[in-house]
Amino acid sequence: MPEGLDVRAVIDALRDGWDFRVDAAEYAAVGGGSYHWEVTDETGVRGFVTVDDLDQKAWLGGTRDTALDGLRRAFDTSVALRDGGLHFVVAPIPTRTGECLRCLDSRYTIALFPLVEGEAGEFGYYEDDEDGRKAVVAILAELHQATAAVGSAVRTVGLDLPGRPHLEAALLELDEAWTGGPLSEPARDAVRDSASELAELLTLADRLAADAQKRGGGWVVTHGEPHAANVMRTGDRRLLVDWDTVALAPPERDLWMLVVGGTDAADLYERATGTRLDDAALDFLRRTWDLKDLAEYLNVLRSPQQENDDTVRQFQALTRSAAIRESWTAVLD
Repeated sequence: MPEGLDVRAVIDALRDGWDFRVDAAEYAAVGGGSYHWEVTDETGVRGFVTVDDLDQKAWLGGTRDTALDGLRRAFDTSVALRDGGLHFVVAPIPTRTGECLRCLDSRYTIALFPLVEGEAGEFGYYEDDEDGRKAVVAILAELHQATAAVGSAVRTVGLDLPGRPHLEAALLELDEAWTGGPLSEPARDAVRDSASELAELLTLADRLAADAQKRGGGWVVTHGEPHAANVMRTGDRRLLVDWDTVALAPPERDLWMLVVGGTDAADLYERATGTRLDDAALDFLRRTWDLKDLAEYLNVLRSPQQENDDTVRQFQALTRSAAIRESWTAVLD
């Protein structure tokens, strides 16, 4: 549960913003970085509530104000895509005044989504689901070809490394005490133990980004994280959820997890769009996924925090930096 937030504030916001009068609310401990409830109103209509913590949105900005602007633009983009005819987009339900989200306070926001009855995949690749992989490639091709529909709402990320300032600050401040919470100092020890690996990974990320910049292709509206856990299967349809990462970027941002050895994902995408994917861009985005996650974890662990299942999981990920370095060996060589 989000610290410092009374569930009553969620119920009141649903009534005031959406005229959704909650009869039952059940907390759903799913996903990461956001908090969710399944809610039912007095008439039996069901919804899915997302509360976002602006202090844990490092990829959207370094302050609460910039994260709020980025989140609002992301949700507005998903609404534009859905309204433009992309029925696989699970976008927020607008408030009575047409907003995609509301602020609960200076830290938390709330959005109401339709409740999707279906089954999500497990986080990660589509290694054992060839039909699913092909279906998602087709969805992404349709998404990328709808770029004109999103107008000026969509933000641009390009080939910047999300959250890079958090990584650089951590490396520069290893000789200072980290006082955010109980896991801050253990996190500093973990970063100190792998500082050389992290610095080398940042250098390699810059090299890969420079290579990818040469691709010369156009940028498109991308989902950002179309991994298996963000794909809901409902009947014979597949829907994409979790649109807070949507942005203009190279198409490889969405395809790197699908283009793996022995699959025809790249060929399927090229036939659907006429765009040939660039190996350097795929490599950059595949490798920097790990660094993006580490940046988000450092943002949390260097800030005021409590020791709980989420923060322990994030700390444990920091201790695997050397293993990440090993996975990059072929690229480094």
